[in-house]
Amino acid sequence: MKYQPIKLKIKRYLKKEMIIRSEDFFKMIKKRRTVRDFNKLKIDDKIIKNAVLSAGSAPSGANLQPWHFVIVKNQNLKKKIRIAAEKEEIDFYNNKAPKQWLNALKSLGTNSKKKFLEDAPILIVIFEQKYKIINKNIKLKNYYVKESVGIATGILISSLHYSGLSMLTHTPSPMTFLNKILKRPINERPYLILVVGQANKNCFVPKFATKKKSIKNISTWI
Repeated sequence: MKYQPIKLKIKRYLKKEMIIRSEDFFKMIKKRRTVRDFNKLKIDDKIIKNAVLSAGSAPSGANLQPWHFVIVKNQNLKKKIRIAAEKEEIDFYNNKAPKQWLNALKSLGTNSKKKFLEDAPILIVIFEQKYKIINKNIKLKNYYVKESVGIATGILISSLHYSGLSMLTHTPSPMTFLNKILKRPINERPYLILVVGQANKNCFVPKFATKKKSIKNISTWI
């Protein structure tokens, strides 16, 4: 593709406005919490569509956009995903997980049961595309795939939270069952299941999970 530059239109803000905008975003995003207890109220498709479009605006290696988002609303498919995920989780908790990791999870009270996969109205299954297939037999490699998909996922989470929704990131290992259930091609690999909906009124989160590291602990200014 020939390089064709276009003039970028950037809205400029006064310094005071920039500070206010940054503070407003922090106040909004710091209230985000990982939720495991959802109600079954339906979510307007427009909200999910806008969030996915926001995620699709993420930067990516050579602008190859190596991601695909599968929005799962069908209850039968959600049930299949739960059954397959719990099978992997049972193996994880009983055989695979290091003792140190299991001890870390105790404070969250998690186990192999993943009821939220059926309760939440929407699952967004994010796939990373290692390469693209052209004309059924030509493979074109994508670059910085995990970095690109990770950034897009962060934007997706931020957009959904800004819209007023709650969510949970779920990564059973392995997740190859998702390709089969959702009929995704071989060039795609499951990256993450994002469980999306509205939190139940009586939803609780661990107290320690509300505490985040200070600016001194997460940054170095040189």
